[in-house]
Parts: sequence; C-alpha cells; structure tokens
Amino acid sequence: MENVLVVGAGMAGLQTVVGLREQGYTGRITLLGAEPHKPYDRPPLSKEVLGGKTDDSTFEADWDALGVELLLGRAATGLRPADREVDTDAGPLAYDRLVIATGSQVVNLPGAADVDGVHTLRTLDDARRLRAALTPGAHVVVVGAGWIGAEVATSAAALGCRTTVVEALHAPLAGAFPDDIGTRFVPWYAEAGVELLLNARVDRLEPGAVHLADGTRLPADAVVVGIGVRPDTGWLAGSGLDLDPRGAVVVDDHLRTSHPDVYAVGDCVVFPSARYGARLRVEHWDNALHGPRTVAANLAGGDAAYDPVPYFWSDQFGRMIQYVGHHGPDDELVVRGPGEDGKWSAGWFAGDTLVALITVARPRDLAQGRKLVQTGAAVDKAKFADIGTALKDVQRADGTA
Repeated sequence: MENVLVVGAGMAGLQTVVGLREQGYTGRITLLGAEPHKPYDRPPLSKEVLGGKTDDSTFEADWDALGVELLLGRAATGLRPADREVDTDAGPLAYDRLVIATGSQVVNLPGAADVDGVHTLRTLDDARRLRAALTPGAHVVVVGAGWIGAEVATSAAALGCRTTVVEALHAPLAGAFPDDIGTRFVPWYAEAGVELLLNARVDRLEPGAVHLADGTRLPADAVVVGIGVRPDTGWLAGSGLDLDPRGAVVVDDHLRTSHPDVYAVGDCVVFPSARYGARLRVEHWDNALHGPRTVAANLAGGDAAYDPVPYFWSDQFGRMIQYVGHHGPDDELVVRGPGEDGKWSAGWFAGDTLVALITVARPRDLAQGRKLVQTGAAVDKAKFADIGTALKDVQRADGTA
C-alpha cells in the first residue's frame, strides 16, 4: 500500500493529513514531528499561553478516524529522493510520496542560546518556559519590535512586567511597512507602559542584562529575542531539492518541488504567484491552513494551482491588526482615517486597483476591503480615504481595473 510521508507536525502537516482523507485517499499516511507534542496551534502561544489563559493549544483531531501513523519526538535529518527515504535521528523512513511541512525556526542573536534567562518563542515548550518568567515586577527586555516582539510585549505588560522593547530600526515593523504605517504603532507602547527604544542595537547579552551598542545597560530578569524566522530546511542539505538563497523550498504553482514525488507546503516554501507576478514566502497561519488543501488535492490526482491572497492578523496592546493582500515598494499608500475613535485603515494601490489592506480595530473594513483585494476591483481613492464611507461603496462605477 502506498505511503505518503508528511514531515512536520504543525498546522500545515496536520491539515495535509486531514485534506488527504477528505479527498478520499485511503493509503497509508505517516506524520513525522520533531517535537513530542501532538500538533498544536501557534498563534495562541504569544497570547493565551503567555497570558496564562491556557497551557495547551493542541488541535482537536480524531486520530483514529484519520488513520495516521504518528511519529513524534523524531526529527528529520536528511532526504534521499533517489531512494525515497527520509533520514531521521531514529533511522530512515521510506515513502512513496513526500510532503515537506517543517515550517520555520527562530533566528537568534549570536551566543544568545548560551546565556541564562534568554528566550525565543516558537514552540509550546518555549511559551511555557517564558510564561514562568513573566512574573509581576520582573524586568523583561524584548529584542525586536516586529509581530512576535509586539505580541510578547503586550502579554508581558499585561502581566505586570516592567517591559522594554529594543528595536534596531527606526520604527516598529519598519521592514514590513513604510514609515507612515510603522510610526503609527509607536504611541501604543507608551500607552501600555512599555518603553520602546528605536535605532537601538544590542551589543551583547549577559545573565541579567542587555548591553546596547551606545553603552546602555538594561537590567533584565528575562530577555526575549524576536528578530525573525527562517525556513527550517537545514535537514535538506545535499538532497538535490531546489532551495532559494534563504533556504526556502522552491515549488511550482502546484506546490511540487524539483523532485516529482516531493511536495512542500507552509512557511518553509516559496511559491510563484500569478496574481502578484512574484515569488512569495508567506509565514502566516492562513497559508498553513489553505496550502495543504492544494497539496492534498494534487496528491489525490487533482490539478490544483495555489495562488492565494495572503492574510494575517496580530493582537497588539488591545488592538487587532489585520492585513490582506501583498504590496510592493512602488505601490501607492492611501491612509483611511483615523476616525474619532482613533481606529484606522490603509490601502496600497497599483493604479486604481487595491492590492493590499491593513486595518486597525476595523473588522468591517477588513471584511469589505478583502473582497475588493480579491476581485481586483477599481477603487475611487478619494472615497477610500474618507473613513466615513463604507468600503463596500468605494468601487468605481466603471467596474474592475
């Protein structure tokens, strides 16, 4: 009987298994995971788990009905496509077809792993260890004001920690958004009682302190490094699979790799988007949910292409940020608001076409604007900028772009 081996027991791996069964696949499925835990949801780690609302975000799954061989606490160490075998730290595993879903691993500061009191946040065990350190009155230094850094700072401040965020760039999320967006996040930190240090670079870490390049010493009972992630694909070295310069697995629009029996999915993948005319690597939950449906359909004999409109969300200092679409450096930014309540949205335009939208505590804008992004509608930008006009009413009368 044919065996589909799925390497990576996170959201993308589990959804691949679920998708295969939904497609009517009756062969063997083996799910390999490096962690000892059954598949769990990652977004709650920086929110509910750190906040003490739960200690576990394991997905509910009927494992008996799925009929999958679950191999946990066993890491992939190599791939030999010619032999159709994955090497693991407990011996090789044979497959007929393979799905790579190993996701990302955190980027740490040099030497940080050897310093007591330094944390990263990627796994359930990471979250549990960090939660134990976030006691009221503790000095917490978060390195990085990106998505994960802001969410950790939100949780730490809410738990009564004295929290400082150190960011090497000139604004939060400066790598993802232009200044007119990133600077709008700055006041949120002070409102939450969080000290935000911009243009501040870490020189070195020591137990109990963070030293900055300008000579500042920050006391720290706990340090959280949140400076990004990279594809967890080191185990594919020497496999012959095409990887991009950052290590992401290169796939076609059907999520097939350069080897015909091997597919890849989730945030370890870079895929071609006809919609945006670019190769995308999407590191967010929505991609790990929807990409596996394409993989499962194709493994079951289909001919499905993957070309999503990316979407993600983040909870920061009592505000929900949502983003849909994909923007480039040449797209025109139009800000919408803020209204009297301080809430706002902004869109990126290619000509009159809305290609991306960010909303802050405006879920109706997101719901209505998402349809405009998905359909490629031509938009009246003056109406879009008027926060008193519903986004369902901003489409130009002459139709689509």
